[in-house]
Amino acid sequence: MIREAALVLSDGEVFEGEAIGAEVPSGITSGEVVFNTVLTGYQEVITDPSYAGQIITFTYPHIGNYGVAPADHESRRPFCRGVIVRDMARRRSNWRSTGDLEAFLANQGIAGLAGVDTRRLTTHIRDAGAMPGAFGTAPESDLRAAAAAEPGTDGIDLVATVTRSESEHFTSTRDGGKPPHRVVALDFGLKATIVRHLRTIAHLEVVPASTSAADILARQPDGVFLSNGPGDPEAVAGAVGTISGLLGEVPIFGICLGHQLLAAALGGETYKLPFGHHGGNHPVRNLATGTVEITSQNHNFCVADSSIPGADITHINLNDHTVEGLRCRDLPAFSVQYHPEAGPGPHDSRYLFDQFDELMDGLHTTEPGPAQGQLLGGATHA
Repeated sequence: MIREAALVLSDGEVFEGEAIGAEVPSGITSGEVVFNTVLTGYQEVITDPSYAGQIITFTYPHIGNYGVAPADHESRRPFCRGVIVRDMARRRSNWRSTGDLEAFLANQGIAGLAGVDTRRLTTHIRDAGAMPGAFGTAPESDLRAAAAAEPGTDGIDLVATVTRSESEHFTSTRDGGKPPHRVVALDFGLKATIVRHLRTIAHLEVVPASTSAADILARQPDGVFLSNGPGDPEAVAGAVGTISGLLGEVPIFGICLGHQLLAAALGGETYKLPFGHHGGNHPVRNLATGTVEITSQNHNFCVADSSIPGADITHINLNDHTVEGLRCRDLPAFSVQYHPEAGPGPHDSRYLFDQFDELMDGLHTTEPGPAQGQLLGGATHA
């Protein structure tokens, strides 16, 4: 049975479709509407905690054709508000799949909208910017009111809604060679694929985002990892102070929100991009080697260029020239805005986990030069 539904954006634009996934009692789902350009990996995108508070529009027209598999979950459950697609596949075909995407959405309590002109919606977001919206089976007037009342993601501590409540240990999977390091990861919205990569170099303890610097250092880690996560970095309670207490005490590696929070701890500024970077094909230049890496990205906020006096910019986005990586000049700390673990996405940047491993080996030098630049991809001053 087709359930007619619609999406109404906060600027009044309306997009018609049919309801899929979970049935919401009120008939209304609201959130910040963004788009993602991946061709595959929809399950990893939907279960990425970085989408908390957001409604995901998939630009690729055919979604759900290979079903879902438990091994592809990036978190314990989806934190996104909803999903919008052009064509939801009615049949799945993949030997790994254990269920279909629409049933997964229904079981997880995630509402969706199919049959939408996602090309027009994407074009509108590109022109007007990401904005609040509401979709569902409720009358258009009610959806319009809900869209107007939706606060979006600015100024809201969404990390508090996705971080774990207790610490968790993971044994290293390193096979032979040197012994594994000990790493503590701050969970701002940590993805499962990142955990798998960190385990190849270290015994890992993942701790809640509220864990203090003193508590982390008491665990005597060889390094600290700052994870990805959702929303506005300025709204994450206590994170900057915690990172400030770790700088200079232990090597640090940050990804995505962790990159933004490291920059803030170093005195940097962040700002919101018009419609963010969400996809698996963003070109990024490594300024030390000149190499162009195709990267997976998912963020709405960005570090301001030339805002960090004690760090060098190491990577830039070739689409809009925004900052994609930084390295501290005098401290063992570096970070990238994109997702080198690539879940989903290309694997061009997975070398960064090896660089973190080498940084914990003590190969970092406080004097910026060829060796350090080669190790951490450093190049230009911020």
